[in-house]
Amino acid sequence: MPRPARSTPAIAPAGNAPLTTLRGCGPALAEKLASRGLSMVQDLWLQLPRGYEDRTRIVPIRDLQPGTAAQVEGVVDAVEKGFRYRPMLKVAISDDSRATLLLRFFHFRAAQVAQFEPGARFRCFGTPRLGPQGLEIVHPSYRPVEADAVLGSALDPVYPQIEGVAPATLRRLIGLALDRLPPDEALELLPTAWWSDLGLPSLRQALLTVHRPAADDDIAALLCGRHPAQRRLALEELLAHHLSLRGQRRAHRAHAAPALADAKLAQGLRDALPFRLTAAQSRVFGEIAADLAQPVPMLRLVQGDVGSGKTVVAAMAALLAVGQRQQAALMAPTELLAEQHLVNLRLWLEPLGVRVAWLAGKVTGKARAAVLADVASGAAQMVVGTHALMQEGVVFHDLALAIVDEQHRFGVHQRLALVDKGPRGRGTVPHQLVMTATPIPRTLAMAAYADLDVSTIDELPPGRTPVTTVVLASERRPELVERIRRACAEGRQAYWVCTLIDESDEVVASAAQTTFEQLAAQLPELRLRLVHGRMRPAEKQAAMLAFKTGQVDLLVATTVIEVGVDVPNASLMIIENAERLGLSQLHQLRGRVGRGSAVSSCVLLYQSPLSQMARERLATMRETNDGFVIAERDLELRGPGELLGTRQTGIAEFRVADLTRDADLMPRVHALGEQIAERAPELGERIVARWVGNAVRYASA
Repeated sequence: MPRPARSTPAIAPAGNAPLTTLRGCGPALAEKLASRGLSMVQDLWLQLPRGYEDRTRIVPIRDLQPGTAAQVEGVVDAVEKGFRYRPMLKVAISDDSRATLLLRFFHFRAAQVAQFEPGARFRCFGTPRLGPQGLEIVHPSYRPVEADAVLGSALDPVYPQIEGVAPATLRRLIGLALDRLPPDEALELLPTAWWSDLGLPSLRQALLTVHRPAADDDIAALLCGRHPAQRRLALEELLAHHLSLRGQRRAHRAHAAPALADAKLAQGLRDALPFRLTAAQSRVFGEIAADLAQPVPMLRLVQGDVGSGKTVVAAMAALLAVGQRQQAALMAPTELLAEQHLVNLRLWLEPLGVRVAWLAGKVTGKARAAVLADVASGAAQMVVGTHALMQEGVVFHDLALAIVDEQHRFGVHQRLALVDKGPRGRGTVPHQLVMTATPIPRTLAMAAYADLDVSTIDELPPGRTPVTTVVLASERRPELVERIRRACAEGRQAYWVCTLIDESDEVVASAAQTTFEQLAAQLPELRLRLVHGRMRPAEKQAAMLAFKTGQVDLLVATTVIEVGVDVPNASLMIIENAERLGLSQLHQLRGRVGRGSAVSSCVLLYQSPLSQMARERLATMRETNDGFVIAERDLELRGPGELLGTRQTGIAEFRVADLTRDADLMPRVHALGEQIAERAPELGERIVARWVGNAVRYASA
């Protein structure tokens, strides 16, 4: 691979011009565009279509297929305007195929109604669906035409919507911006050999192709994102985000951090544990300890499947800080999970003389004041809590290690706020350890966590038994009631999880309450308890404790038990409406059983009919217990945004790249990133400025 040139062309001046230099873009419109990060001409070059409409041909109405977008041309047969329940305009058109199509509008003006006179000819585009009277298109795009009107010669791009900006206005502005595209030599930042050997076009040609595809372009490739032009843009975009993350990591590591090398307490915990660490746990702790011994901030992600023993590794890491009279904090996304950590950490650390403090939203009044005083004085050496740890009034004496569990559930600024609790006055920042029980596929980790070192606990502790997964239709529910009766009669415990998804938590709680009442009536000899998110924390904790201590046979719950619940005696899990959940969440729930030596089962109860995606998810759950296999499959089915919780993490949504589809580009991206960082850092800055700009990413938080 060639060396990047040290002297590279600057970003084209035409691209740096403000949008107000485009004809028809005044201050008010520019402000609306700026709200979506579009402020310079080059931002419009990179505002790529989310799809295309094929208006290059007319499809006979008789040949329309439900769900397949198409363009039709026909004559108005009849018009009906009604106000039953809400305003509605229905227009029937027909063509030479002797078939009729209904156009349905719920929002319309009087001028539109006047257009649709019987006998008038219209060209319409939209996606047909089956309606009460046959095929119909709701709110098609349309225009009146003459009988011999010329067809378009290229695909029409469809851009992401921007509030307050008409699609036609956005298309016009992007067209004006593209007219200012400079020649290749002024626009190109990457050496030709970096993309030409992949059979990809120049950046200029790629942009023109994606925005203005020709009639003979590969339409199928464009629609699925695999056209060489899209691949060329994806290559540069992935490279920009990779370099951005590397830059953030470099900036973070420019800070100093306390070197934590006293391992006496950590070794004391290891010797006192009633179990031996697995080889994977020992290896990962060694990697963490090596990082913490350095005077630069650790940024490490520890991923491990459900039950792999991440918490004890985190506890040993915390003791490296405590051993040097400094503090560690562990933050979890829910009180249930945080309290589970609290129980374990007190069990392990207090016999070693370490004081563990608890800080959550429900700690109030004098108790809260006392905890805050202990944290501020350093008397509390280990602090466990929820997002309450990051509130303004929480001041640490000397925070050296910030541990964040299930990191993808926190907002970016929340994680940053915890790091900011470190002793910045001394010129140091805390080390960071983030943990997740949702394994990150390698492709995704390469792209989304380029700023983090990744450790993997890829071995389960001995004694864990594989969970048998069964998929059943909801009609077989009575069989499950009997199965629970038998399991509990043998001294085992069971979960029944209600996963009804609705806009309101109340509906989920209501479903759980109803299920609880039904099961209590069917199983009068068993001890049942209910847990859902709308209960008071004390009630929730009491129910969980009763289940953990064996005073409850069957726990009916919502997905609040997804993480953090460890009851080795529970060997049966029923997940109702399992088709509504993603693979990772199903795997997390299944991980609540099989934590002891008894043979365990998970029953996925589904409601017919199943969508194709739901069918594939349930089949995957039945086929494997491997969290990494499941994560890869989840990435294929749902995409990276869902898997990482994009809206929360601050991991930018890509304009054109797709981490699943473009996975094969990642090794090339990494190699290019290394070369640029080593030989031409100024080139990297230009690439990042073009694609990432001011949209600062906090993935290193």
